[in-house]
Formats: sequence, structure tokens, C-alpha cells
Amino acid sequence: MSESQPLPKYIQISERLIREIAAGHFADGARLPPERELAADLGIAVGTLRKSLGDLETKGLLERVQGSGNYVRHKPEVDSVYAFFRLERFAGGGLPTAEVLSVERLPKPNAPDFGPSAEGHRIRRLRRLDADVVALEEIWLDGGLRNVITKADLSDSLYLYYREKLGVVIASVVDRIGVAETPDWADGRFGQTAGASVGYIERIGRTSAGDAVEYSRTWFDMDKARYVSRMGKG
Repeated sequence: MSESQPLPKYIQISERLIREIAAGHFADGARLPPERELAADLGIAVGTLRKSLGDLETKGLLERVQGSGNYVRHKPEVDSVYAFFRLERFAGGGLPTAEVLSVERLPKPNAPDFGPSAEGHRIRRLRRLDADVVALEEIWLDGGLRNVITKADLSDSLYLYYREKLGVVIASVVDRIGVAETPDWADGRFGQTAGASVGYIERIGRTSAGDAVEYSRTWFDMDKARYVSRMGKG
């Protein structure tokens, strides 16, 4: 069975650090631990870490001072592949990963309009923060964007896939947050039985032109994760 592809290791690490900086685990101006020490803590090679730190520097989150070290610089908005993933551990942060359960092309559900096609690609996934399963997702992508999508096409970040393979950039989302019943298709690893009350996010994703191209629903375990939306100063 084809599986979705994980992001490259250096991107996983840079994304983890982006989320931990946003969560306040590193203060603005804080000096990161020495590279060899940090690489050992993360279980990666120093070369991989340096590639991750270079990504943070490019995004303006890190100042690298020769002979002194690496210093954190906070920014209200960062070009992150998980910029719109708003579930975090209670302590903040956590690396998001995804496991695709199924991909099918089907008639669209009775939902808010998202694109002109009568059909959509329905993607069902398990979401983890670090090693813990925290959520179920059902994402609908307008069928007019591509005829066929398979599990092997997808990576941990759907928005990265949209951008690189479909030429679609999700520029804004509207989330409606509440409580709902766990769906009957829930994977047993989610830890909540069908019908149990869990956190719920309903989302419409739009391009910079304002076109709705994606509709999604997320059910999350409120004992394992919380929804967090951060905003910069206007």
C-alpha cells in the first residue's frame, strides 16, 4: 500500500523550532545551545541541524553570529509549511506529522462551496504531535484542480503539496471551533470511540484571490491538544 511521504528531516527540525519559538519556548534574543549539543538533543547529525538553522535564518527567525552562536529573533508571521496548523501540545509546540488513511474522488458533501467542480478529493488522515495521535482530519479539495490524487502523492504538509504540485497557495482560512461527535470512521489509534465528544474545527481555505478551494473538518482530543491562533500586531 502506498504511503504519504514525510518531509525532509531538516525541514521537520526547522518546523519544530519555528513552532517552539512561536510558543515562547525560546525568548527573543535567546542564544540557542551549541550546535553539537542541540543536534545530540534532537537526535540528528550536525550537518542536518545546520541546514535547519540556515532555513530559520532565511526566514528571519535566527541571527547567526560568527564566534558567538545562534540567536532567536521573534517575528509575528513566518513562512512555515505548518503556518495554518493550529493544534499544539498544552505546553506549546510539538512537531505535526500526518498519516493518510484514504484518498477518494467523490461527489462533494453538503458543505460550504469550495470550487466549481461537482466532485472533490476526500483525504482522511491521522494527525500526530510528536509521537501522539491527537486528531482526525477529513479534507476536501476541489476536483477541478487535479483528476487523480493518490496517497503516494501527498506529504505530511498538504499545503506544501498544494503549492508545489498544484500551484495553489492557501493564503487565508476561516475556522469555526466547537465540539462535535467523533465520526464513525475513526481509527482506533485516535483513542476516542465513535460518538464521543471531542474538539472540532471546520475550515474553509482560500487563495489570495479569495477563491475557496478546500473544505476540511478536524476532530481533536481535548485531553492531548489545544487550538491556538496567534496574531501579530497590526
